[in-house]
Amino acid sequence: MKRTGITIYGCDKDEADMFRRYSSRYGVEPTIIKAAVSAENAALASGNRCISVSHKTEIALPTLRALKENGVAYISTRSIGCNHIDMEAAERLGITVGNVAYSPDSVADYTLMLMLMSIRNAKPVLCRADVHDYNLGAVRGRELRDLTVGILGTGRIGQAVINRLKGFGCRILAYDLLPQAKAEYVTRDELLRQSDILTLHTPLTADTYHILDRKRIQSLKHGAFVINTGRGSLIDTEALIEALENGRLGGVALDVVEGEESIFYHDCTNKPIHNQLLLRLQKLPNAIVTPHTAFYTDHALQDIVENTIRNCVEFERGKHK
Repeated sequence: MKRTGITIYGCDKDEADMFRRYSSRYGVEPTIIKAAVSAENAALASGNRCISVSHKTEIALPTLRALKENGVAYISTRSIGCNHIDMEAAERLGITVGNVAYSPDSVADYTLMLMLMSIRNAKPVLCRADVHDYNLGAVRGRELRDLTVGILGTGRIGQAVINRLKGFGCRILAYDLLPQAKAEYVTRDELLRQSDILTLHTPLTADTYHILDRKRIQSLKHGAFVINTGRGSLIDTEALIEALENGRLGGVALDVVEGEESIFYHDCTNKPIHNQLLLRLQKLPNAIVTPHTAFYTDHALQDIVENTIRNCVEFERGKHK
């Protein structure tokens, strides 16, 4: 029986090792490519109808057209979101796009960590300790049990966050167009007005782009904290920074930032950063920024790799949903 071939683009060493380990279990022949997919290297997929891509690279019409010309019929993105792929162009070309499900626990755990770091002023505390300043100063924090946490988006990750928060004794509010969690649902406006902490867990679509825009940021509770482990463009970053600088917000913790694509996952130690919004954020004492790493655990990586392989095998067998 012919083995299913999968060309895996943008594959780091830890992913590559795992792809090789699991491919044999599913009768799959992986072609590992370190470089991100592009129109220039689409020919490397020739002979394989299925490819796998990461969420780190924008995949526009020229790349999709080149992939189609080389026989690609299915793209499995190693992410939940597909906003980095031109879905309309893929559909016009007859290329099917699938995403992967992975344990929501990785992002949910990280979200709780960012909440706690924010309300306990972890950034200035750690920075001062690094220079041996151990005074308490203005580092008094707040306790979750005294706060109201608003969950914007209650899919698998949002629900996992809710389940974790229940152990802290805080009030939990939620908003979603399709309520499915055991939570106190309110309107979006009420969620913004009442939340001491607002955490975003909605996919990025045309409808959710800048869902937290200037007007909604101004409607947030004074001194509120904003947590984002979803997608950077859910927030109008410039308006967010202004609200931090003028004291309207208490703080933010962002694992995703607008314009991160050419910066995150690269060593920029000795390189200029041209994203001025990112630079402004990182200078603020009440802004925590991490490089899109909430999902990155050994368990989640295993889920991503195994489900990528399953997606491709099911597509080849005509069973893909």
